[in-house]
Amino acid sequence: MATICFINQKGGCGKSSTCFHLAGAFAQQGLRVLLVDADPQGSLSQGFFGSQRVENLPLVETVAAAFDESSSWCDATSAVRPTAWPAISLLPGNQHLAQFNVPSPERLGMEQFALREFLQPLSGFDLTLIDCPPNLYRCSWSALLAADYVVIPVPPEDFGAQGLRVVHQAIEQAELLHPSLQLLGHLVTRLDRRLIVHRTYERRLRQIYDDTVLATAIPEASAFKVSLACRQPVGLYSPRATAARLTRDLSREILDRITVRIGEAATA
Repeated sequence: MATICFINQKGGCGKSSTCFHLAGAFAQQGLRVLLVDADPQGSLSQGFFGSQRVENLPLVETVAAAFDESSSWCDATSAVRPTAWPAISLLPGNQHLAQFNVPSPERLGMEQFALREFLQPLSGFDLTLIDCPPNLYRCSWSALLAADYVVIPVPPEDFGAQGLRVVHQAIEQAELLHPSLQLLGHLVTRLDRRLIVHRTYERRLRQIYDDTVLATAIPEASAFKVSLACRQPVGLYSPRATAARLTRDLSREILDRITVRIGEAATA
């Protein structure tokens, strides 16, 4: 099982949306996917189950149980929920996470690895995708220490690219505690090629970060929003849409990169 966290301290860059739609693309390829909603906003969870159901979940039935000492009797297996698709399962998150998402998580000692330990008993999945909140506090830091790989979604505009240096620093710091953690790539999201500023920023990102930028870019497309409103990943809701095709391309590129990294590690 490979675990990928999607992280950026910028909100609205497509972390939750990417996890949501990628899960469908991986499922279409016959892979069993576990989604972990480590964002107190619970957007990923609400995408599958709606806001009312997610907001009413007790703490012990969410990923917050990983951080709550009084819930030490609870394990991740009992908190994982099936979705409408047998190949996709979800460990939900909601507002209960907010109390644990504190700054300076590197000062928490062994508690930094709480999420990693919480997820360890889970089995039967080919991929785990962790959705992080738009900050670098405890939830995101714990996700880094629980993951094998990192993907950084980046909208091709000024606000989207701001703060990438701090994100890279966080990854480098996490590698000191978790040496096998690897940056899988930067993902250009919400791209509108009609806009000169978007084309310019995409080109600039590829110049700066070179081959760490994934070749597949995800556009700003209505198909993503419509399928989300219908509680379905775009590839399952509208498999012939351009948005679905690009999401499948992204899923294959991610799997190819993981295969390369595993091969490199085997020969090192």
